Amino acid sequence: MQAPTDTASPAHLASTTLPTRAAVILPWERPDRLEASRAAEARLAEAVGLTASIGLVVVHTAILPLRARRPATLLGEGQVAAQAEAIAAQHVAVVIVDAQLTPVQQRNLERAWGCKVIDRTGLILDIFGERAATREGTLQVELAHLEYQRSRLVRSWTHLERQRGGFGFLGGPGETQIEADRRMIGDRIVRLKKELEQVRRTRGLHRSARRRVPFPVVALVGYTNAGKSTLFNAMTGAEVVARDQLFATLDPTMRGLRLPSGRQAILSDTVGFISELPTELVAAFRATLEEVAEADVILHVRDASHPDTAAQRADVIAVLDGMVKDGTLDANWAERSIEVLNKADLMGGVAHVPARSGTVAVSAITGEGLDTLKAAIDARIAAGMEVASYDIAQGDGARLAWLYQNGEVIDRRDSEESIHVTVRLLPADRARFEGGRA
Repeated sequence: MQAPTDTASPAHLASTTLPTRAAVILPWERPDRLEASRAAEARLAEAVGLTASIGLVVVHTAILPLRARRPATLLGEGQVAAQAEAIAAQHVAVVIVDAQLTPVQQRNLERAWGCKVIDRTGLILDIFGERAATREGTLQVELAHLEYQRSRLVRSWTHLERQRGGFGFLGGPGETQIEADRRMIGDRIVRLKKELEQVRRTRGLHRSARRRVPFPVVALVGYTNAGKSTLFNAMTGAEVVARDQLFATLDPTMRGLRLPSGRQAILSDTVGFISELPTELVAAFRATLEEVAEADVILHVRDASHPDTAAQRADVIAVLDGMVKDGTLDANWAERSIEVLNKADLMGGVAHVPARSGTVAVSAITGEGLDTLKAAIDARIAAGMEVASYDIAQGDGARLAWLYQNGEVIDRRDSEESIHVTVRLLPADRARFEGGRA
């Protein structure tokens, strides 16, 4: 079935001759607990950045305090009416409401404002649909989209078959065969889950292959736009897409990294986190997050220059703690993590970044602090290694070479019959060597 030509997905809107005018509205409920609150201005700026990242031109913004959530429109009647006037005056085509809307609220706001309305979840899913590049990323995003769309069914089924370029939250004719579509969506979800399971099995085989060439894995995590990809490129010499843009990286990328001790490691760049990450995406990106669970060292990259950096840190930790609760990540992940305070160049250099124990200040742009970070990674890997001693027969050069290649020999004593070596090994490598699988 051919998709209609009036589809108004973000990619389609961004590619039209005239820029699409958008409004960003933040319904603001200040949390009861002061330590959990986020500055409304910072949250609005983030929403504007998300909106601009798909090519929409933001011409109107508003922070609207919520005294009570209205079931029909979320906002109060006066607020809806006032925004309708501003939206009409600015000729806005799309309104982003930076909150979770029910299907009823979304439809009522569209009627009241006379334009397309999408909520925070829909916006993030659209961004992910635009950016996913690999087969795995595409499957994950489509699954997340379908899980979200299944409860709404307010767009045409033809848009749900799209593999890239967004998923049609911003337009398309309404679907009349709701029940038929619901069954089709359910069938597609079942197929997607099977395909994703195959992808995950393949990733498991890749991880097994990496264990046979056992290099420690170092995973980058952090809030979106914290500079993870720029840091990844600076440390490995790779050319991963790195832009001053939210969610520039969606698919995991890996490269080799040589540490000061001469030890080789694998550096993994992953998708950035964000506050109120849609639950559909948390589940759908499980395979991506598995790289973090498997990592020997976790680098939590923070934008030290951001005014909301403390709240962003809390958001990332909340996601990681959630992975502990569902069994994806072990409870002692913090013991193998290093906080990387990035973008020191925006603060006058590393010396001007407030640092504490367990943190390393760097600038991925200038390279300042990278040597210190690599040394910290080296030390963290070494701290997780176990010291063992072995007597190797003089003629068993292969086993001796394996220990030199995969461990850190700290003492060696040769005799006529054997070589006594003391070596530091990762626990998995020690088990492999002692089990005769080396």
